[in-house]
Amino acid sequence: MERILRGLEPEAVFRNFEDLTRIPRGSGNEKQVSDFLVQFAKSHGLEVIQDSVYNVIIKKPATLGYEKSKRVILQGHMDMVLLKEEDSIFDFEKDPIPIYVEGDYIKTKGTTLGADNGIALAMIMAILESKTLEHPPLTALFTVSEETGMDGVVHLNPKQIAGDILINLDSEEEGIFWVSCAGGVNNIVSLPIQWEKALNDREFYEITIGGLLGGHSGTEINKNRASAIKLLGRLLQDLEEKVGMDLSFVEAGEKMNAIPQRAKAIISIEEDKKDALKKEVEKAQKIFQNEYRTSEPNLFIKIKEAPKQEKIFNKDTKRHFIAILRLLPFGVQTMSADIEGLVESSNNIGVIEIKENTIYFDNAIRSSVKSLKEEINQRIQWICQLTGASMKLEGDYPEWQYKKQSPIRELMQKVYQEMYQRPARVEALHAGLECGFLKEKIGDIDMISIGPNMYDVHTPHEHLSISSTKRVFEFLCEVLRRLK
Repeated sequence: MERILRGLEPEAVFRNFEDLTRIPRGSGNEKQVSDFLVQFAKSHGLEVIQDSVYNVIIKKPATLGYEKSKRVILQGHMDMVLLKEEDSIFDFEKDPIPIYVEGDYIKTKGTTLGADNGIALAMIMAILESKTLEHPPLTALFTVSEETGMDGVVHLNPKQIAGDILINLDSEEEGIFWVSCAGGVNNIVSLPIQWEKALNDREFYEITIGGLLGGHSGTEINKNRASAIKLLGRLLQDLEEKVGMDLSFVEAGEKMNAIPQRAKAIISIEEDKKDALKKEVEKAQKIFQNEYRTSEPNLFIKIKEAPKQEKIFNKDTKRHFIAILRLLPFGVQTMSADIEGLVESSNNIGVIEIKENTIYFDNAIRSSVKSLKEEINQRIQWICQLTGASMKLEGDYPEWQYKKQSPIRELMQKVYQEMYQRPARVEALHAGLECGFLKEKIGDIDMISIGPNMYDVHTPHEHLSISSTKRVFEFLCEVLRRLK
């Protein structure tokens, strides 16, 4: 098979990355890529462990003269967020990611790229296979299901991994050293549906809100991007009050940790309300487009006739559903008073779906302060009590707190200044990294997180900078050389 990334440097990094784009690795479906990493280790004569959930641990001895150096753990996750354009026929279970090169970027055709976090795996693999790089004893840790609750690191056996320094490669901005991250939890709200038979004299319409940018619900939650789910709530409330409508179906978003790009509902109205419906939809579109004229230039609302439905939500279910949409918190909830510009706590309503007789609202709550995470959950609990819904918490993961003393941070700052004649930024991240759990599993070791420039992560527009990847890889190799 012809290599699309042939000629890019570092050759080993992009060769490994391209190999990974050909392997299905959605969250919960990592066995094939896990087996691939095991075979990679064996082919290079390296010690390898594959645990019961398919985490992979590979150990490489120190090079000559580094035997007494501190052990370094290099860490990334195997899984990727699977999102594609609405009209795409791409199959993530079978098809290789349709990558191509455009200028300084690796892009895809209407799907997520998987640079989050495939480029980390590719860089670590290049270090493991290198015969010339000088380095201390290394442990490579590749985890599963990071994107859907960090299940891999939760099930990690601490007896199988140890080290003195951990370098996480799951960050998305070159020149920023992340030294703290938010904790989080998935809050799933369930609203029982009471159905009624649809009236025969009603006309049905499908309403779609789309064209939104979406994005990562941690790193891009502060960019004033619209939530298709919250806009749908506003629109349905207006239609209920000004036109009168019944509700038969709703679905929105695709991933809990992605800002929802689109939402769809099927409603029914009296025959003589058609013009009023269109007028209110057009009015809402103009309002939304004005409110998000800078951050969401392609926002639209479409309406079309829909087939007649046999049943509708009863009045209480409809009222409670709209109330939940309107009341659930979305976006930034608090900003840090200690670190300028840092989002302290937030919520993203990532998905709405109907399963049989229940509507599910999937929320991704993040906070660098544990009590604020709990406070958001308490607010949602009150919403549930007022609407007859219930909630459950899944995938709770801890925050990673900043350490004042960090030798690896100090070394990296020095090396970065020497290599690029500019200082690196040291920041805290409002997104979940596995470092919080790893600290609990391994102990209070010296940790830091870095990565190359990636853009539009968790969207079908995700792309990766080639030159940035080269610089970050060379920087990482130099840091390892200095750890003698």
